[in-house]
Amino acid sequence: MCQQYIFWQRDMMKSGIFPRKFVKGNFSGNMWYIYFMMMILLVDCSPPENPIKCTNNAKICTITNKYSAFPDSTICRAASVEFPKTEKELVAIIARATKEKRKMKATTRFSQSIPKLACPGGDNSLLISTKYLNQIVKVDNQSMTMTVDSGVTLQQLISEAAKVGLVLPYTPYWWGLSIGGLIGTGAHGSTLRGLGSAVHDYVVRIRIVTPATPEEGYATVRQLEEGDPEINAARVSLGVLGVISQVTLKLEPMFKRSITYIGKDDANLGDEAVVFGSQHEFGDITWFPSEHRVLYRVDDRVPTNTPGDGLYDFLAFQTTDSVSLAEDRNAEEIQESRNNANGKCANAITSRVMTEAVGNGLKNNGYNFTGYPVIGYQNRLQSSGSCLDSKEDGLRTACPWDPRVKGSFFHQTTFSISLSKVKGFIEDVQKLANLEPKALCVLGLYGGVVMRYMTASSAYLGKQDNSMEFDFIYYRSKDPLAPRLYQDVLEEIEQLGVFKYGALPHWGKNRNVAFLGAINKYAKYRKFLKVREKYDPAGLFSSDWTDQILGLKDGLTITKEGCASEGLCICSEDSHCAPSKGYFCRVGKVYKKARVCTKINTT
Repeated sequence: MCQQYIFWQRDMMKSGIFPRKFVKGNFSGNMWYIYFMMMILLVDCSPPENPIKCTNNAKICTITNKYSAFPDSTICRAASVEFPKTEKELVAIIARATKEKRKMKATTRFSQSIPKLACPGGDNSLLISTKYLNQIVKVDNQSMTMTVDSGVTLQQLISEAAKVGLVLPYTPYWWGLSIGGLIGTGAHGSTLRGLGSAVHDYVVRIRIVTPATPEEGYATVRQLEEGDPEINAARVSLGVLGVISQVTLKLEPMFKRSITYIGKDDANLGDEAVVFGSQHEFGDITWFPSEHRVLYRVDDRVPTNTPGDGLYDFLAFQTTDSVSLAEDRNAEEIQESRNNANGKCANAITSRVMTEAVGNGLKNNGYNFTGYPVIGYQNRLQSSGSCLDSKEDGLRTACPWDPRVKGSFFHQTTFSISLSKVKGFIEDVQKLANLEPKALCVLGLYGGVVMRYMTASSAYLGKQDNSMEFDFIYYRSKDPLAPRLYQDVLEEIEQLGVFKYGALPHWGKNRNVAFLGAINKYAKYRKFLKVREKYDPAGLFSSDWTDQILGLKDGLTITKEGCASEGLCICSEDSHCAPSKGYFCRVGKVYKKARVCTKINTT
C-alpha cells in the first residue's frame, strides 16, 4: 500500500542528493532519521478516523475537525448522530428534527473545515453525517454531466468520471473532500480559464433538503437548476440552508497536462504573479519568502497523444512513519522553546531542496520522478491523498496531521486578494521578510506559501473578482497560551491581507481574525440571507459560529489572556499576548495599523 517510500529512495538516489550531500552536515540528525525511515518503510497505513465520537449509549456525541482542534480549542457536542444512506432517509431525519425544533448540522467523513462549521450548538442538537450518502447516481455522456450524492468524495468522482472518459476540469488538490463539503465552502484549484477554479461554479443542479412547515411534512426537497437565482446561494452555503443530497456537475472530455516546476529568485514576484495565471491554465506559485525563492508551476493542456503517464502523489498527503512524525514535531518544539530560528531555517532549506529533488510527488511513469516535464492524464494529476487509501496498521504510520499521533499541528491563514492588489501585498510581505530574514523560515517547513488563481463567481458567497489565494501554514503550539517564534510577523501578514488589502477568507480555513468584517465584502450577501430565511426560518441549521461570520451575532473576537496567540483576537493590551514570556502588544513593522504580539528583550 505504501510503496511510495521505496520510490522516494530510488528518486533521491537518482537525483544525486541522497545520501552524500546531507551526511556531510547539511542535514540535522532528526531530519536525517525522519527521511531515512520514510525511504525504507514498506507497510500498510492507518487512515484518519471519523471525527464524530459517541458514548456507548449514544446520548452524547462530540465532533471536531480533522486536526482535533478548532481555532478556539473547543469540542462541539450533540445529542446524537444519524447516517442516512438515501435521500428518503435524509428527508425523514430532517423532518423529525424540525418537528422537535432541534439544531442540526451536516458533517462529512473527515470533517475537513478548520473553523466550527460542523458544530450545531446545544446538547440536544443533531449531527447528520453524509458518510454513507455516497453513490454515483448518474453519468450522462451526451450532456457530459455527472450526478452524485453529496457524500461522494472528490477521489470517487474523479475515478468514476475517468472510467467513461470525462473529467472535472479544476479541483482542489486534496481528494479527501466530499462534494457537498467542498462546494459548501468554496474549495477550488488554480486557474483563470473557463468558469474558474472553484468546483461550485461547475454545479448545474443541486438537490437540497430543508426544514418545512407541518403541512409539508416538516421537510422538503428543493431542486435548484442552473439559471435559478437561488442556486447561487446553495453553491456556497456554509451548511446553513439544509443538507445537500445530490449535486450535478458539468464535466469535460478527458485531456492531458504537462507540468514543469521552475525555480527562481522572488525579486519580480509582485509583477510576475499578476500575469502568470493568464499565461498557464493550471499554473500556481509556491513562495519561500525567507529564501527569496519561488517555484512557478508551468502547467498546461497538451494533446492526448503526447507520451506520458504521469501521476501526482503530493508528498504532504502521503503516509508517514509515526515515529518520524514525532521526531519532527519534537525538533520543532525544541526550536521554539529555545528561540532557535537558525535551526528552523536550516531545516526549511533542507526540506525544500529534497522536495524539489523528487518533484514534490510528481512521478513521470506513475512510479518515480525522472525529470520535467511530467505529462499525464488529468485524472492522475489534478488531485491526490494517498494516505487515505490504506488499511489499519496500528498507527505505525498515518497522515502527517492525524491527531492520534504526535505529528503536524499548525495554524492555517488562507485568503484571496484581488489581482489588482496582489503586487502591493507581495511587496509588503517582502519588506517584512527583509526586516526579519529568519521570521518566515517556518513557512518553508510547511511547504511554502501556496498561491492559486481564482475567478469571480456568481455564487453569493463566492469570490467577488479575479483574485489570487495565499495559503500560509505555520507552527501552532499545543499550549494556547504559549507564544510562537516571530509570531508578530505572521500576525502582521494576516492583518495586512485581511484589512489593508481587503482579502476574502477561505470559508473552510483560517483563524477567527480572518473573518472579522468579512461578510461586508460580499456585494450580494443580503440575497444569501434572504434565501437562508426562506429555507430555514427557525435557523435550525445555523449556529453561533455561522451567525458570527454572517454578521448576525457578535462573538468572533474572544478577548482573554493570550487570545492573540491563537488568532482569537487582535491584541489591544499586553495581556492578550504573553508578557510574562516577553511578548507585548505593539504596532506592526510595515503595516502600522496592525497590532501584534512582539518579543521585547527586557534585559
